[in-house]
Amino acid sequence: MTLPIAPLRSRAEAEAARLPPLLARAEHLAGAVLLGEHGRRRSGLGDDFWQYRPVQPGDSRRHIDWRRSARSDMQYVRQREWQIAQSVMLWVDNSASMNFSSDDNLPQKSDRARLLALAVAVLLNRAGERVGITGTLPPRRGNAQITRLAEVLVRESDADYGSPDMRGMQSHGRALFVSDFMGNVDPVRTALTSSADRGVQGVLMQVLDPAEEAFPYRGRTIFESVAGTLAHETLKANALRDRYLERLAERKAELRAICAATGWQYGLHHTSDSPQSALLWLYRAFDRSMGR
Repeated sequence: MTLPIAPLRSRAEAEAARLPPLLARAEHLAGAVLLGEHGRRRSGLGDDFWQYRPVQPGDSRRHIDWRRSARSDMQYVRQREWQIAQSVMLWVDNSASMNFSSDDNLPQKSDRARLLALAVAVLLNRAGERVGITGTLPPRRGNAQITRLAEVLVRESDADYGSPDMRGMQSHGRALFVSDFMGNVDPVRTALTSSADRGVQGVLMQVLDPAEEAFPYRGRTIFESVAGTLAHETLKANALRDRYLERLAERKAELRAICAATGWQYGLHHTSDSPQSALLWLYRAFDRSMGR
């Protein structure tokens, strides 16, 4: 079957137009966090010099740096940097449910999810880690890989809700899943359980619009999925509020429980909050999961 050229071209041009701004914003956000390599370095086996430290009981004499020690009254050991690159795989929900914003002054959930994931990738790349996208892009290092990540992240799906893609996940690697997680929770449980069985640890970041937390709807309201395949009309939206908030609390508690059972970390971010604080939390979460 031959696809119409005009619609395909216009869609490709629209996706390409979003790419440079996303890259620039992710680089700017990563730079604002002021972490980079220093926060991920530790002493150990390696080729790169890290620091000098005074000799401690148990140190071998062959590790003493006699040239540095000759310049003071103390003896010093030359420490080298521990550098073992990890493979970090990203899954960012690109389904229609992520294209929601309750206010023109707020970003869509998809925009914030892509920004945070790409900024994390920038920081991890600077720290020497390999980053990829599940099912699409094998993990690699370098600025060219960051550009490839951005190209994949701007793609969208027509599905109402997304499910984690586990293809390409490497044993004993690390992962980041970003979504609103408002769809069926069973694929999430399956994905994290499978990951844990393969020694994969990771971070699950739930991104929600503030209206999804507050449920500010009153009177006659038509609730419709972003993809348009689901709809529900009610004359008393406020009567649904308590039930909705209860189910949302149950969903967040269920996600926390799944993460706790599989050794993952759960984070919650609202699009009305600062992306800098979310990125800082994510980066520190990866430090903890990598044992740095």
